[in-house]
Amino acid sequence: MSNDEITNMLMIVLAVLGSILMVLVVVFLILLTKSKKEKKTTSQKIELGKGKGKNKDTVNQTTYNKQSIFSFLEFDKIEDNMIVRKNGNKFLMVIECQGVNYDLMSGLEKNSVEQGFMQFLNTIRHPIQLYVQTRTVNLESGILRYKDRVNNIKDRLAKKQMEYAKKESLEYSKEELNKARLEVTRERNLYEYGLDIINSTQRMSLNRNILRKYYYVIIDYTPEDINNLTKEEISGMAFSELYTKAQNIINSLAVCGVNGKVLNSSELVELLYAAYNRDEAEVYDLEKAVRAGYDEMYTTAPNVLEKRMKEIDKKIEVDAQRLANDLVMEAMEEREEEKRVREKEAEMDALIEQMARIIIKENANIVGEDLAERATENIEKRKRGRKPKEEKDEEK
Repeated sequence: MSNDEITNMLMIVLAVLGSILMVLVVVFLILLTKSKKEKKTTSQKIELGKGKGKNKDTVNQTTYNKQSIFSFLEFDKIEDNMIVRKNGNKFLMVIECQGVNYDLMSGLEKNSVEQGFMQFLNTIRHPIQLYVQTRTVNLESGILRYKDRVNNIKDRLAKKQMEYAKKESLEYSKEELNKARLEVTRERNLYEYGLDIINSTQRMSLNRNILRKYYYVIIDYTPEDINNLTKEEISGMAFSELYTKAQNIINSLAVCGVNGKVLNSSELVELLYAAYNRDEAEVYDLEKAVRAGYDEMYTTAPNVLEKRMKEIDKKIEVDAQRLANDLVMEAMEEREEEKRVREKEAEMDALIEQMARIIIKENANIVGEDLAERATENIEKRKRGRKPKEEKDEEK
């Protein structure tokens, strides 16, 4: 191939590449102008949307305060064991009733309960409301009380063990030592029993299906002619009226075997807390919420370092007491083991002679009856030779 042909081929290739490049440039310019138009239209839409959304945000913006929360609730406040509603124009009192196991009663008992309930219905002269509330049983507070009692029992056990060790070192009489040992054993059994109760209760608390039903009778009172009365007078009049009605209902229900009581203010708060917070009440009860300060808008606290110092001192005291008790118990166990070893060593010769007597008796047919009898007599002589001098003098 000549140089002219090669030059022509290169020129053709360059022309093709140039045309491809021109096509790509044209496509790029078209896409660029198209993207600019799209951005411009979207920015205009956004500005229009902002202009329209200003009024919408200002309309939907709401603020919540304490008064708006109270307006959501169906009561105003709780005072004097009563629920106050409608700006003090209506008062409620709640009676808690303990249910009876109707299915386990005999026919005569069921008949008496039915007659008593009919009598209760006939004595009602004012409207009442029956309310049943189901709650999950919370065993946490009971477990904490059990632990406090078990810790007290543990402290008593440590003191009893120290007293027993002291009496043993001072060589008290055998009767007094037995009495002290019996007290230690009793406290130890009680301590172990308390630990078993705590473990079983903790396992039971893991079951969230343990439910309990609470039965309530609600009575209300709406005062009349309150124009010339103060709020205190209205509240006192409402309490007197509601309490009289409540006592009549409690006495009527007692005929059916149902015991009742009027809820105080704190119990009313717990009732409403469980009603308005069904899910949270199972995990976070009212007592824990009050301790956490959830009913307060702000809190004041002492200096953090001083508070921490007090907590450290308290922890040192508690841990030192616990360590002392544990060390005393370990010392008591070691002392008991040493005592058993000493007793075993003191009886070692007697055990050896007893085993030797058994061996001689088993082999009497081999060594002969006479020889075995003389060997047994020699064992008795060895035993008499080991007797203390005082015992020998008494035998003489």
